[in-house]
Amino acid sequence: MIGGARQPREDGPPPVPPSHQGCAIRSVRVQLPARRREPPGELRAELRDRHEDGHHLHHLVWRLAPSLRVCSSAVLGGGIGPRAWILNAQVPGGYPRLDPDRHLAEIAAAEGLTGPGAGLMTAADVAAYTTGHDGGVTATVTTGLGVRGWAAAPESATHAPHRPGTVNIVVTLPTALSDAALVNAVATATEAKVQALLDAGLDCSGTPTDAVCVAAPEPGPDGGEPFAGPRSAWGARIARAVHTAVLAGARTAR
Repeated sequence: MIGGARQPREDGPPPVPPSHQGCAIRSVRVQLPARRREPPGELRAELRDRHEDGHHLHHLVWRLAPSLRVCSSAVLGGGIGPRAWILNAQVPGGYPRLDPDRHLAEIAAAEGLTGPGAGLMTAADVAAYTTGHDGGVTATVTTGLGVRGWAAAPESATHAPHRPGTVNIVVTLPTALSDAALVNAVATATEAKVQALLDAGLDCSGTPTDAVCVAAPEPGPDGGEPFAGPRSAWGARIARAVHTAVLAGARTAR
């Protein structure tokens, strides 16, 4: 879910306001099915189960090494910079809160996550996430397509309230990217998402609240890989991994 992304505090998520303190969030780990296990050596998302305000929900957590940085359009911790974690949280349909960044911070705090992080949100079933792998790249996708359409829409369509259906994409890779390549990687992942939606027979480019996170190591003195477009070595892997994950999710979510 995007729009109005806020920068993370250096000392962790923002404090929970009094109006939301005491919100019961209990989180436990869910055993991952064998088919969901990523290849050895690749960063794996943890599927978590929580009960919140009478709802049974799920979220995915990535606990990142100190050497990783993230480029994202996340509602919490969007932008480019070091991140200690990524969180993709499921919320109920008809989501009533107007402070998604603080809500994500509450969930992160319940998980014991500290330091700056990136938080995404969706009404899609997070437990139904799909993955794609290619040459060391892992794409993890949650697919909600209840409110889909084309990016270039008439102005009248842009004023309607947007429910958090959302296609959320988290990409991890083992190779450092330059700032420009990180931005290019987000664009490549988005292109691959649209290609997958069309290949699934859907007449849309996504939903109004889609978000992307790309996590890669901090570049060293060499500055990292300079390109991540779809015809570069790492961009091509990103595109194939994202396409695989989104296509599987779109076929299930239809």
